[in-house]
Amino acid sequence: MKIIVAIKQVPERDAQPPIAAGGRWIDDAGLGYTINEPDAYALEEALQLKEKHGGEVIALSAGPERVASALREALAKGADRAIHVRTGEDAQRDTLALARLLADAIRPESPDLVLTGLQSDDLGLGQTGVILAELLGIPHATIIMQVEVTPTGLRVKRELEDGFFQNIEMPLPALLTIQSGGNKLRYATLMGIKKARSKEMRTLEAPASAGPPALELARIYLPGKQKRTRMLTGTPAEIAAQLVEALRTEVRVL
Repeated sequence: MKIIVAIKQVPERDAQPPIAAGGRWIDDAGLGYTINEPDAYALEEALQLKEKHGGEVIALSAGPERVASALREALAKGADRAIHVRTGEDAQRDTLALARLLADAIRPESPDLVLTGLQSDDLGLGQTGVILAELLGIPHATIIMQVEVTPTGLRVKRELEDGFFQNIEMPLPALLTIQSGGNKLRYATLMGIKKARSKEMRTLEAPASAGPPALELARIYLPGKQKRTRMLTGTPAEIAAQLVEALRTEVRVL
């Protein structure tokens, strides 16, 4: 089974970057970057499937030169090879444009399975996987907790609301977006790091962005902080009634 895992490199979780002067993105000067956590779970799922059924795991990422470090980490964890779709340092692409870059890199590989994380830690849109499946013309399923290979394709377990789950049979090739927490993530071993140096990492140059983006980020800003005190007066019964009403209609916790 040939599996491609799409990986995004995002700022480290404890980073507190300031907003850039234009107000449309963060100032990333001096930031540390890491593999997007949901994508790390997608990689782990791919590696476990390979260990059970054999085949090949290919890590794929689109982004500037720094993205190569995330791909090298994927190789150190056990991916067989990597593909880097290299963009400019300042290239800003919306989800559709990014999915097109990934789809163009995936098609020549003809994989049996494409895995992505459910969403990214930085934007959290949760759109790349499903748009990618549409561009590739293959079936997809989202919020996947477990994957089982069957004689006719896959059986997957989806997480739904309120603690419910859904089991689906689907054919291959297919695309799955993996939910975090389904597996225990592995660390790159010293031997894995050494082996990664000799593994193939192919670089593809991304074409120039054509036309205006389908989605444009107009402004980012920090949440406003509010502090307000209201004094409730009256008898204990009246104060209790006012408090319940405020919790129900204003705070909306009842």
